[in-house]
Amino acid sequence: MINRFLEAGKIVNTHGVNGEVKIQPWADSPNFVAGFKRLYIDGRPVELLSARVHKGCVIAALGGVSDFEGAIRLKNKTVYIDRGDVQLGEGRHFVADIAGLRALDVDTGEELGIVSDVLTLPANDVYVIVGEREMLIPAVPDFVREVNIESGYIKIRVIEGL
Repeated sequence: MINRFLEAGKIVNTHGVNGEVKIQPWADSPNFVAGFKRLYIDGRPVELLSARVHKGCVIAALGGVSDFEGAIRLKNKTVYIDRGDVQLGEGRHFVADIAGLRALDVDTGEELGIVSDVLTLPANDVYVIVGEREMLIPAVPDFVREVNIESGYIKIRVIEGL
């Protein structure tokens, strides 16, 4: 099932006394989260009045939050985005859509397991596939030949030693 709203980060603290919050982004880049006009907290839309990146986090001014007391009430809240507000580039997918897909051998069609996790590493993401045995598959075109979110699978090229 594809969720409309996706976790984008967590409000980890306040910033200053004018109601700004510090968001720890759960995205490829803090600039991704800072680029939205609207975020969602507790199922409600919140206007993103301003946002800037600072030390890997997003310092944000949110609509309806104008003082320290309002900001502190948001601490530890998860921030969501609406997937309809995002245009992903070719071959790009949300991690939330990858986890849970069936992993199939591109040559044989054999089901190898389920993508149980996506590790975000400096060089590239790595898919953790749990089946008869656990496999770590680099999320690069040499290994991941097809991603089909709608049909619920990825096709991977299995090489000796994986």
